[in-house]
Amino acid sequence: MSIKQTTIRKDRSIKGKSLHTGDEVTLTIKPAEADMGYLFRRVDLYGNPEIKPLSNQVTELVRNTTISDGNTKVHTIEHVLSALAGCGVDNAIIELDSSEPPICDGSARPFVNLIMEAEVVSLDKERSFLEIDEPVSVTSGNRSMIALPYNGFRVTCTSADDRGVHVQHLSLELDPESYIAQLAPARTFTLYEDIEELLKLGKIRGGSLDSAIVIKGDKIMSKEPLRFEDEFVRHKILDIVGDMCLLGKPLKAHIIAVRPGHSLNSDLTAKILESVAKKEKLKSGSPAKAHERKSYVMPDETELDIRRVLDVLPHRFPFVMIDRVVSIEGDQSLTGIKNVSINEPFFTGHFPGHPVMPGVLQLEAMAQAAGILLLRRGSAEGKVAFFMSADKVKFRKPVVPGDQLEIRANLVKVRGNKIATAEVTCMVSGKIVSSASLMFAITDASDS
Repeated sequence: MSIKQTTIRKDRSIKGKSLHTGDEVTLTIKPAEADMGYLFRRVDLYGNPEIKPLSNQVTELVRNTTISDGNTKVHTIEHVLSALAGCGVDNAIIELDSSEPPICDGSARPFVNLIMEAEVVSLDKERSFLEIDEPVSVTSGNRSMIALPYNGFRVTCTSADDRGVHVQHLSLELDPESYIAQLAPARTFTLYEDIEELLKLGKIRGGSLDSAIVIKGDKIMSKEPLRFEDEFVRHKILDIVGDMCLLGKPLKAHIIAVRPGHSLNSDLTAKILESVAKKEKLKSGSPAKAHERKSYVMPDETELDIRRVLDVLPHRFPFVMIDRVVSIEGDQSLTGIKNVSINEPFFTGHFPGHPVMPGVLQLEAMAQAAGILLLRRGSAEGKVAFFMSADKVKFRKPVVPGDQLEIRANLVKVRGNKIATAEVTCMVSGKIVSSASLMFAITDASDS
């Protein structure tokens, strides 16, 4: 039985403060034509630039989902997208006069109420779905997600914090009725211990007990009592619904998630698109159109998100020491970022009660940053940079959880495109914490 696409009948607006930037913002949802999907429009910027929330537009996943297109960014899109998808709206324009939707009460319920006021209406065109015919899974440490073939949309989720407290489990078959009643009211939450680190990262500047639940030990801090006994896991599923919108089409699958987050949700969307593209390639014999791995830095790239970092570097968890490359200047210099979290596996033993990032891992972060820079030179496809030696290594200050490591690599010398030397420094809050002179051998990947 075919299902018609939907949109909304009329414009509706909501005002409030955004969670991470703290800015006052007005969000307006507007009707859209069939097959348009969701479209964000920044009416506060010249030309009213537009951006679609798709997997390949994701650029940041620290406590929210951020999409970018050039200089146009929209942060924390997951709640409004979750409300639209949860209410069965296929096509809508979301206008913002700032970079982030209002956080409201930290749930999707205010956006659901807005959609109900705008009235969901059917369009003439049929809805198409993204379907998988084999399991698709992603893992990161003790976190995992798997999407199973399923004629519908179901999410089974287990949520827990890093201490194993507040473990919650829920499985829901999702449609507009169950979403509005069972998920939309669930509010975002954070651990009290994480607040200082998030503030250091420039996050939650608009947060308050009106817009989030704070967990302090076994106590719950909020202006309002819990709306559900298992409100935390319900909000995790709410976020999954929003982040699955990055697929560009509604998904038919049963998603089973253990301790999910925005980064893992995004990884799953990329893996699903890759799986579907491979299937289409086998059917048509044409090259896959999904995310294609480029193990070198392209000449026009001046920054790299985590997905591109993983393309270029051969490293994987728990040894990836670059979260993002924020600038590349020609073939000579590069600046990368490593967010040092208390969740890093090495803090368990280095040192108990006094966590300090090992100097050897700071050196590894320097080597990875320099390695990415080396793969910018000339035709680097099929090449790999091997770390050979370190000289003039200095450690000046300890690096601790909550620090953001800024890694600056400058290329000093290249001999015959085979041997290269780079000067690298690590900085925290503008102060040098470590530095080294590194030497690399550039070889064909097939020789390794």
